[in-house]
Formats: sequence, structure tokens, C-alpha cells
Amino acid sequence: MIEIIMDTNILFSGLSSASGASFKILEHLALGRVHLALSTPLLFEYEDIIRRNQTALNLRDEDIDVVLDNLCVFSRFQQVYFLWRPYLPDAKNDLVLELAVTAKVKTIVTYNLKDFAGIDKFGVEAIVPKTLLERL
Repeated sequence: MIEIIMDTNILFSGLSSASGASFKILEHLALGRVHLALSTPLLFEYEDIIRRNQTALNLRDEDIDVVLDNLCVFSRFQQVYFLWRPYLPDAKNDLVLELAVTAKVKTIVTYNLKDFAGIDKFGVEAIVPKTLLERL
């Protein structure tokens, strides 16, 4: 099983369309083929992106709660005790990288590879969903 950190753009894309690679990653997560590492700050980011786009995603408040609850069930929670920001240009990406380093997860799945340039020095790679699906 592969453990990953999922960037918010993957969650949004997976909830937006049932025909793309991001949705397939969510399916693999639900089936236990992929495991997610999660921190409280990243969970809050997930909630923020879903709630801000609630109408576009056609989700009710109850649906959002179910999505977030399921993400928690399929995840390993990791507390992040140290902050060495800033490293990446966007602080929201720093919290993803911090989680990966602290949780010892080697793979961040994102559509924004350029936003994670230089993370290889931490032993972490950023890949697109298609690459993850090919590895599975």
C-alpha cells in the first residue's frame, strides 16, 4: 500500500468530477489501496476548499461533513511539532511539506508540481495523480 499526502487541488478535483484521475485516487483511498497521512491544519484546508466551493461541488453541509469524516477514517493522523517555514513560496504548501517530512511520507500528490520544487532535499517527491495510478 502506498501512503500519500493529498494536496487540496486533488480533493477538489476528485469531488468535482467522477471521471478523472483524482476521483480514482479517492476510490483507491476508500478501498484501502492508498493510505493518507493527515494533520489538523491540512484537514482544515480541505474543509475550507470544500466549503468555499460548496455550490460548485453541489454539496450540502451534511455531505461535506461525511466527506471530511471519511477522509479522517481513511487517514493516519500526524501531529506536526515543528515549523521550519518558510521553505516554499506558499505557506499552504509548506504545511503539506511539513506533514510529509514529519509523517515520513515520501509522496505528495498534486497538480501543482512547480509549487513543490526543491522538496527532493527532504526525501519527498511531488507527483501528479496519473503517476500515482500507474504505480498502483
